[in-house]
Amino acid sequence: MQADASEALAIADARRPEIVHFSGGSSHVGTRRAEIPQDGEGLLRTVKLRPFAVEACLVTNARFAAFVAETGYVTEAETFGWGLVFRRLLPDPEAISPSASATPWWVMCDGAAWFAPEGPGSHVRDRADHPVTHISWADAQAFAAWAGGRLPTEAEWEHAARGGLEDPRFPWGDREPDERDFMPCNIWQGRFPYENTRADGWLGTSPVTAFAPNRAGLHDMAGNVWEWTSEPFMVRSQTRAARLRNEEARAMKQKLLKGGSFLCHRSYCYRYRIAARSGVPADSGASNSGLRVFYDA
Repeated sequence: MQADASEALAIADARRPEIVHFSGGSSHVGTRRAEIPQDGEGLLRTVKLRPFAVEACLVTNARFAAFVAETGYVTEAETFGWGLVFRRLLPDPEAISPSASATPWWVMCDGAAWFAPEGPGSHVRDRADHPVTHISWADAQAFAAWAGGRLPTEAEWEHAARGGLEDPRFPWGDREPDERDFMPCNIWQGRFPYENTRADGWLGTSPVTAFAPNRAGLHDMAGNVWEWTSEPFMVRSQTRAARLRNEEARAMKQKLLKGGSFLCHRSYCYRYRIAARSGVPADSGASNSGLRVFYDA
């Protein structure tokens, strides 16, 4: 059965969340406390920012449905006819054979798209306030333009995530989530990828206001879904490893994402830290990729 977007349009809600303003000025990108230096996160640099504004929440399924209802937009996942889905989100995780890749927990699921996150038979009717997923870079650009905004630079994103703190590891400060009594964001708990204890209440995405905001009032600057930026992925270094990584990124047309997702764990993808970064092909939409809208102030 082929999934169809029409049913999802019933949840359409174009209302914009609260907007948080930043005055700009001197800021920085990166950190002196790099955990994954090969990603380029440890290359600390000072930047000058113009005033900007940012939505307090990730773009929801309901708001993306309003965009589609008004414009008729078709996402890249719909055009391709499939999307990448985390295996344990499927009703029958073993229904699709494992790939020979280094990440067999991802499966190519026919019919998976923003309105059917786990393929035909799944839906977003009861996930109106969850972040939209299966969003590619072009999809994110299109939505942001419709909303009157844009995607952020890495410097803007990190400045907003710090929320006024000087150099915190996470949007809330330096305390590490502990899987027991301090779970400030939607990430993995347990042994990745075999067991998620759901100690934070969620296996997949969560409502965009389910976790407390940072000091600036921004929710989900760590975890839930990855957020696209406007920039290509690049490691600012002249080392041989960096040159090879940048050649790969250019060949694969990779763009930069920030924030981590519900699949991040310290043992596997320790990228829910502010300085952490990831590069994936621009046309890649998966069950943990979404967006947040920024604005010129």
